[in-house]
Amino acid sequence: MAKIRVSYEYSEAEDKSIRLGLFLIACGILSLFILGFCWLSPTLQSLQSKPANCTVVSVLRPEEMFECVFTCGADCKGTSLYPCLQIFVNNSESDSVALLHFDEQQLVLNPKCSYVPPCERDNQKNRASVVWWEDYFRREVSSQSFTCFFNQQRRPDDVLWQRSHDTSVLLHCVLWPMVSLLLGALIVLLTVCARSLAVRAEALQKRKCSYEACRDAPAGPSGRRAPEAEDPPPGATSDPEPPSPTRTLPLFAVPVRRRDREH
Repeated sequence: MAKIRVSYEYSEAEDKSIRLGLFLIACGILSLFILGFCWLSPTLQSLQSKPANCTVVSVLRPEEMFECVFTCGADCKGTSLYPCLQIFVNNSESDSVALLHFDEQQLVLNPKCSYVPPCERDNQKNRASVVWWEDYFRREVSSQSFTCFFNQQRRPDDVLWQRSHDTSVLLHCVLWPMVSLLLGALIVLLTVCARSLAVRAEALQKRKCSYEACRDAPAGPSGRRAPEAEDPPPGATSDPEPPSPTRTLPLFAVPVRRRDREH
């Protein structure tokens, strides 16, 4: 039996679906690398710090001033000064005195100071912001214990008042790229499976039609289909031919028996 050939070419809609799936897969992989490099690594480092109980030991404001950069427009930048605020606390994890920082970002900006104010053009505004936090820690927090975060391996002499990143950042960095990746893979898989099922259904339909055509055809003595009778030419008549003449007996003929042989 001859093999039935079926077309495996994708339609325009199926081709667009596959392209969409591949695009989502590429976006998922790319966003996973970007978010992992920009957010996932700092978040993991921030989560390594352990919570501890801290108590304020001293609040100092040395005379040293530090510069910060402010912006006043698209092409307008400048520098201003702010005083340094140092808050030393007692860490319950290590039972030692450490410098308190508001979060990881301020620790990176200025490791010598506990607080870096939002940079303003006016130095007095920067000074007023630092003085407000100094009074807050002297009057309200000095006699209370609060939760801080301590990392013995990375910075044993520094503690953080709060984390810049939490577990929700870690969840978003992994969840959305994986959703895009899985959605793209699902679209491609469903499109390929649907096309494969359509091809199989088409092949079965053609095979069924071929089988029914062969079964309905009459078979000759040798198993082949008998040829159909050809139509007579236009000038010929369809009357049957007269029978050929045969020998007839006379009307009054009498049958004669054979005589027995004489012995």
